[in-house]
Amino acid sequence: MTNASAALRGFGPVFALLFALQFVSMGAMEMSGPFWPIHIKALSPSDSVFGLAGIGVYICPMLGVSLTSAFWGRLGDRHGNRLMMVRALAGLAITQLLIAFAQDVWTILALRFLQGAFAGYIAPAQAYGVQVTGGRDRAALFAWLQVATNVGSLGGAFLGGLILDELPFAAINLTAGVICALCAATAWTSLPVPPNGTIPTATAKITAHAPSGSAPVAGLLVLMGLLLASRMVLQVPFSLYMTQVFGAQHWVTGLSYGLLALGFVAGAPLWARFFNGRAKSYVLGWSVLISAGCLAITHLAGITGSIAFFAMLYFVWGALLGGTTPALLSLISAATQNDRQGSVLGLAQSCQQGASVVGIVAGVAVTQFFGLEAAFPLVSTLYALSLLVALRVWLKARHSPDEGS
Repeated sequence: MTNASAALRGFGPVFALLFALQFVSMGAMEMSGPFWPIHIKALSPSDSVFGLAGIGVYICPMLGVSLTSAFWGRLGDRHGNRLMMVRALAGLAITQLLIAFAQDVWTILALRFLQGAFAGYIAPAQAYGVQVTGGRDRAALFAWLQVATNVGSLGGAFLGGLILDELPFAAINLTAGVICALCAATAWTSLPVPPNGTIPTATAKITAHAPSGSAPVAGLLVLMGLLLASRMVLQVPFSLYMTQVFGAQHWVTGLSYGLLALGFVAGAPLWARFFNGRAKSYVLGWSVLISAGCLAITHLAGITGSIAFFAMLYFVWGALLGGTTPALLSLISAATQNDRQGSVLGLAQSCQQGASVVGIVAGVAVTQFFGLEAAFPLVSTLYALSLLVALRVWLKARHSPDEGS
């Protein structure tokens, strides 16, 4: 908590508000996250419809985000990322309120897709954060925004459970809609419009058209996507795996799953501090080691018969993940011209959501055809691919002409 307070003070009061908006809005959206299967099951006319809609309710918003984030990012570069944040929060509020009154699974899936298509809040928030902080210490900036997302998700799921114990499922969506509307109003009235040229030119040492030999944005996006797809393989089959392999009670399953996010929250600020001021090749070298660590951790998790050891591995896995997406996003941001931050971060979010969809679909398909015991080998295989990509990007970065500048 002391580190969090120091970080917020270091970035200034505007970032503190940005952090709070991220925490509250993402918490509101995650209130329904764990409970969609219950609601979809109640509305589904058959098991086959439930099987399709139960996956679609999670994938549809990701598809919406992946298809539109780059477009919203370009608009943010032209008209301001602050406006795009307000637009996204308003989109979340309206779709959440509409979903609260939907009583048909296909309507819900369509609205969930529109929710992703018209939302995409995180990318403009990141681009706006780069503007208001002057582009300094991007790794810490992105790490703390992701911490806000993860802590908000944990708190939101808990609050959603409390609401569902007392009220119908629609109350969760209504509450989330109202909270997102309040966040939109707060962002519109309280966040200042950054002046043009906030980011000093010197902070973007690597341009969007980097010289031959520098770490390309495309390679960083591929690496980030592979790492995220590896993580998302277990999104759907996790609870079944815990029940079948360990015979775990529901609270143990929930605790083990939450340890991944807890590890991320604990690890991300430490990784950001560790990477602060380091050369590009140094950060990418550690990305190789982190990929190798995730490969080893997930291999051990897939073969252990001890639930306590499994839970510990999940926490360590989360801590390692804290050194992936924020650090890679900071490199992508620094490698991009100042007037294209919204576009490239929007593209990054599209890639992240697309990778999430691929990971979820792959996890469901492999476990359906080969059984739950195939889940962790798939995760390990994807991490092996991540390791190869990380190694290639690192070797290329070592010979970059601007390295060490």
